[in-house]
Amino acid sequence: MEHKGMKVVAKNSKAYHDYFIEEKYEAGIELAGTEVKSIRQGHVNLKDSFCIVKDGEMHVHGMHISPYEKGNIFNKDPLRTRRLLMHKREILKLFAKVKQDGYALVPLSIYFRGPRVKLEVGLAKGKKLYDKRESAAARDAKREMDRTMKAHRRGGY
Repeated sequence: MEHKGMKVVAKNSKAYHDYFIEEKYEAGIELAGTEVKSIRQGHVNLKDSFCIVKDGEMHVHGMHISPYEKGNIFNKDPLRTRRLLMHKREILKLFAKVKQDGYALVPLSIYFRGPRVKLEVGLAKGKKLYDKRESAAARDAKREMDRTMKAHRRGGY
């Protein structure tokens, strides 16, 4: 999802391990000035974060933005709930899916598009343990195949 003028700050790789990502959405995020400066330095963690739709608004919980070291009194709580900015109809559509089909809204990455901070939100369905094993086995098989191909090109084997 890398475009011109786009700088990815953090990715939530755990989300791809724990969920099947079915759709991706881009959302703006309501932040304080010191939080933006902290994100610019890369001090953000999406590991255990999730999104909730409440009263027609979408919020992200558990996203850790470390306090900006030069921010003193202007710093906010690192784990505070932050509002996401999306079109009302998009939020309602996501809310309907989450409510009915057992989907979850998971932050996938946080990045800058020009001067603005954006959050990529994935509509995700949870993986069962055997699904996780299956995807790990597929990844290992691909890695082994690549290794064999590389050795074969070099004249090994």
